Amino acid sequence: MAAHGASEMALHGHQKPAERVGWVFIVMYAAAYLATSLLFIAPLLVTLALKVNSLVGADRAAARLSVVAAAGSLVALVANPFFGRLSDRTTSRWGMRRPWIMVGLAGGSVGILVVALAPNVWVMLVGWCVAQLFVNAVLAAMVAVLPDQVPVEQRGTVAGVLGVCLPSASVGGAYVVKVFTGNELAMFLAPCAIGGFFIVLFAVYLDDRRLAPADKPPWSLRQLLGTYYVSPRRHPDFAWAFASRFLFLLAYAFLVTYQAYYLLDHLGSSEDEVPQQIFLGTLIQAVVVVVASAVGGRLSDRTGRRKPFVVGAAAMYGLALFMIAMAGHFDAFLVGMAVAGLGFGLYLAVDLALVADVLPDTDDTAKDLGVLNIAGALPFSIGPVLAPLVLAIGSGSYQVLYAVAGVCAFLAAAAILPVRKVR
Repeated sequence: MAAHGASEMALHGHQKPAERVGWVFIVMYAAAYLATSLLFIAPLLVTLALKVNSLVGADRAAARLSVVAAAGSLVALVANPFFGRLSDRTTSRWGMRRPWIMVGLAGGSVGILVVALAPNVWVMLVGWCVAQLFVNAVLAAMVAVLPDQVPVEQRGTVAGVLGVCLPSASVGGAYVVKVFTGNELAMFLAPCAIGGFFIVLFAVYLDDRRLAPADKPPWSLRQLLGTYYVSPRRHPDFAWAFASRFLFLLAYAFLVTYQAYYLLDHLGSSEDEVPQQIFLGTLIQAVVVVVASAVGGRLSDRTGRRKPFVVGAAAMYGLALFMIAMAGHFDAFLVGMAVAGLGFGLYLAVDLALVADVLPDTDDTAKDLGVLNIAGALPFSIGPVLAPLVLAIGSGSYQVLYAVAGVCAFLAAAAILPVRKVR
């Protein structure tokens, strides 16, 4: 077991971490967090689409993939806060988070296996929903480790490191799938095997927080319904942070969902050019995200301030979206994507630390972080509904759509200003 945390802290669920964590803990935590992202990002990027295409053919693939992805997103929306609540109430001698990390990994891997072997789209849909259900159990427990184990003065640094995990998992997942191209089963299961190794390693290492049975929170229908709600009147800082993240990720959803159509319609790219152009834009953005997350989180800790970084990052992202909207050629688009990467990396790194500092209740950290995850999932469901309306009003102009996305990012910056608990 790890020696990074005070062992007595584990006896009482409500106590906050007192000791600084070392770089061994940070590296292992980041590796496990990246591995968790790898479990769901590799299928989303490549293998789900290829599987659907092999089952129904190219003509019907897009519509069927939308159904599968939407169903999985809905399950994730419900599962993350639910497993967070269960994690906060777990009195196992193995800890509060470790059991759900292991159960989630096993269940998620079974779901991915069902997807890989599915003979039709409907079996595939069931498998993907099972995978999303259990992977979100892992994710809920992993996110809760931050406030459990990391003291306030280090949260910006650690959150900054975690901020590079999703873009790194995106690149790594695409590479792993590429290596196993031609072997459909391996394309699905190799990311599970690689990710599972680092997740299990961290679970064994973790000096997990433990909850005494006497401190177990109550459980009732009201408590269950409360799993998906945090009172904005009682906890305004958390509500503003929720609103900011929702608006920021809505802007991001507009950008990534409609890039291909923007390149085709606005920049006049050919269909053959679009995949390579999206790859270049994503690669440039990912590199900048990695640097911005790591540096921004550390600066936030050293200055003891969160709000200026989050506000500035969201505003920078809004500026980048206006740059992309006004781009007249592909090089200008790449510049806009680089600026967007700077804002995106800085925002997600420091915003996670800010949220950890304004959590309503230290006894419900995983549940409350699960509620925050709703702000991350909803934009990808609402965005595809709102975008056609914006395009209709803007006469089909993707410039108008990205300008609206930029306004959303500026509103995300403004939503942080009323937060009072942190500087």
